[in-house]
Amino acid sequence: MDLKQIEYFVRVAELGSFTRASVVLNVAQPALSRQVRLLEVELRQNLLTRNGRGASPTEAGKLLLEHGRGILHQVERAREELGRVRGALAGRVALGLPPSIAKVLTVPLTRAARAQLPDATLSISEGLTASLREALVTGRLDIALLYNTLPGPDLEVTPLLQEKLFLVQRRSPASRHARAAPIKLRELAGIPLVIPTRPNAMRMLVESELALLGCRPHIALEIDGVPAILDLVADGAGSAVLSMNAVATSGNASSYIARPIQAPALRSELSLAVSSLHPATLTQQAMLALISETLGSVLTAH
Repeated sequence: MDLKQIEYFVRVAELGSFTRASVVLNVAQPALSRQVRLLEVELRQNLLTRNGRGASPTEAGKLLLEHGRGILHQVERAREELGRVRGALAGRVALGLPPSIAKVLTVPLTRAARAQLPDATLSISEGLTASLREALVTGRLDIALLYNTLPGPDLEVTPLLQEKLFLVQRRSPASRHARAAPIKLRELAGIPLVIPTRPNAMRMLVESELALLGCRPHIALEIDGVPAILDLVADGAGSAVLSMNAVATSGNASSYIARPIQAPALRSELSLAVSSLHPATLTQQAMLALISETLGSVLTAH
């Protein structure tokens, strides 16, 4: 027996006619008759009594009709359950965020995911762009927000926004109420910087933009991690190049002066990235849309 033969028999028995069943099933009547006959041969039972007015089930046919309805119902239920799981957007999504973005996005994104994707599990990791990109390519992350990242054969990148970068310095008691005076990009080369190690996206951006002006940055300390960089700036170890968001979410923003960088301005591009080697599931696609929506709302509010 196969499901097609059982379905054909059940429809003929229910409708009492091969003609009507062929119309409902959209199957040619000779093919329908042949499949039902093959079923009878296999079971060695006459299942239908054929007459000029149609067909009616025999005693064996009535028994098979009862079982056949149950079988078809269970198959349909299985299809519905599988469709529900697919449509419910269940599963785990591993997301990587830069520290400054994680501080403002983690709570509202988690809240939104619980409300809109209740059957999905969101796992969030923090890291700098280089480590997040590696985790994305190796499959440890499904989605990541990356700074200044170009697409490649293993990565699909969607730009989201650009953030202006500032020279962040310690605010001294004498400059407590002073305005943050702009600084030209060329002047940045003469200021000791506390900056992440290569190939950090921010580090590479600063070096490449200064190189276009024939300059090199003055590296005082190499530190990976925005909180540690800001702590060192507050301690007088040097200055940093960071976004205003990184300063605002530090918990001690009043300790710093953020000076706009001009001629030209430095801008860091934040992008949404997924691996091109691992096709996104429906749940991941829904999470991508939710991340973009939530990030836009959060940054607008800030």
